[in-house]
Amino acid sequence: MAKLEPPEGCSFLDGLEVRVAFGGVWKQSLSELSGGQRSLLALSLILALLLFKPAPLYILDEVDAALDLSHTQNIGRMIKTHFPHSQFIVVSLKEGMFNNANVLFRTKFVDGVSTVQRTVASKQSK
Repeated sequence: MAKLEPPEGCSFLDGLEVRVAFGGVWKQSLSELSGGQRSLLALSLILALLLFKPAPLYILDEVDAALDLSHTQNIGRMIKTHFPHSQFIVVSLKEGMFNNANVLFRTKFVDGVSTVQRTVASKQSK
């Protein structure tokens, strides 16, 4: 859970603070969060803002680097479900994100030369 609220004793005109709870326990400071929790919080805030004011194209570079496989899969499903009219270019090294892609571009070295392989997802997985 997360919420934006004014600092204690202030109004929203003075600014807002991010408050977050994991497992029902509200954190006193964002510094208490792990790297994965910080990634989830930042990505949740960004995706919430994008739902409010969508854009046609987004580029995300390894947003799942600090996340485990289940969270990576959930992020991939959420992007696919909630942003059907937007295009995402996502750089990821995790299989959980690949499973939700419509098109994959894989890069690798072959005989010292960088190559790109394009794969289109089957209609069953869409």
